[in-house]
Amino acid sequence: MLTRLFYSVMVLSMAVFFWGCTPVSDNGESGNKGDLLVVFLVRHAEKVDQSMDPDLSEDGYLRAKELARTLADASIEQVHSSGFIRTKETARPVATLYGLEIELYNPKDLYTLADQLKAAGGRHLVVGHSNTTPALVEILGGDPGSAIEEKNEYDRLYILTLTKDEVTTVLLRYGKPCSSLPSNISASSLEVPQTSGSALN
Repeated sequence: MLTRLFYSVMVLSMAVFFWGCTPVSDNGESGNKGDLLVVFLVRHAEKVDQSMDPDLSEDGYLRAKELARTLADASIEQVHSSGFIRTKETARPVATLYGLEIELYNPKDLYTLADQLKAAGGRHLVVGHSNTTPALVEILGGDPGSAIEEKNEYDRLYILTLTKDEVTTVLLRYGKPCSSLPSNISASSLEVPQTSGSALN
C-alpha cells in the first residue's frame, strides 16, 4: 500500500510539474523557445559490488527500467552519462526508449558539462554518482539538498528547470524506496483514507 502511494504521489507531482512548466509560443502552441533548459539528474542505480567499475545488480537493472518508465513522457532530447558501466547501464533504457546515443562526460569537469547543457537548452537526463549529482545541481544553480547516502540511496530524482530569470528545483523519488522519509513526514500520514459506497473505476 505504502509503495503504491509513493508512486501515486510521485506521478501526480511530475504531472503537475510538467503541465506547469511547458513553454508556450506566441501563437499559443506548446514548444521549446530555446531559452528553457530542463535537466533530470539521477545517481546510478544499485551496483553489484564495491569494485572500481562494477555492473548493476539485479535491483539496479530494475531501477534503470523504472527510470525509463518514469521519464517516458518527459520528452528527453539528450542522455548524458559518465564513462562507468553502472552509469551507462542506468542511462541505457532511457536512451533506448528515445532512440538516443548516450553522450559521455567527464565527471571531474562538471563545469564544462553545465556550460554545454545551458548552451543546448531542451530536456536532458544526466546520470552521475552520489557526489557528482548534487554537485552538478548546485553548479546549475539548483538546490542539492542534503548529501546522498552513498551506501544505500539510489532513488533520488532531481528536476531542474532553468529559464533566463530563475532556476527551480524539484526533488522526487522513483522506483523501489530505499531511503527514509523526511523527518516531518510520517508513514501513517500517507495512508489513503477508506471511502464507503461503490468503488470508482
